[in-house]
Amino acid sequence: MRLAADPGPVSLARVSCGERRLVVLVREGVWGVRDFDPDSAARRTFRGIAATPYDPRWSVPGRRTPYGADRTVRVPNADGRKRALGLGGEPAFAPAGQELTLQVTVQGDGSPWAVFADATSGNSSCRFRFLQPAALDADGRTTVDFNRALLPPCAFADHYVCPFPPPGNALGRGRCGGSGTWSGNRI
Repeated sequence: MRLAADPGPVSLARVSCGERRLVVLVREGVWGVRDFDPDSAARRTFRGIAATPYDPRWSVPGRRTPYGADRTVRVPNADGRKRALGLGGEPAFAPAGQELTLQVTVQGDGSPWAVFADATSGNSSCRFRFLQPAALDADGRTTVDFNRALLPPCAFADHYVCPFPPPGNALGRGRCGGSGTWSGNRI
């Protein structure tokens, strides 16, 4: 069987044997195969992750201001290499009455996506998390819901290359988007 890398049709990039899936990929010119095995020892012994209960205080209205032109910053990634991260704007929001901003990437479908850290990052939680605010309405408004923050794939497996937060996307660590600190106990 001949397989192509993942940019091609899914039918050419994936092969399965029972529940096990293999995905062929090319990243930065290097070919690889991801092996998704639901019967692996790591998956059998995985007991879940600790999660806090939903708290409506962490779901706040926001307004995204797009940048006049897309910006690119170089950020470290989980594999230790720096790569470009495109930024398309900043949602502003005010948890506990304090206005903050996050720099977001705008995905191909137009939805915002952010990489951020907070005061717990690397101590009592993962080093950083991903957040996808709700789609913008006609007036540029969105909801920034930190209850919906996700652990990046690299929190579960070493072979994922996840970008670290861009400068300024560290809530409660001295600044966030130049707007000051957030003294909340966690996000």
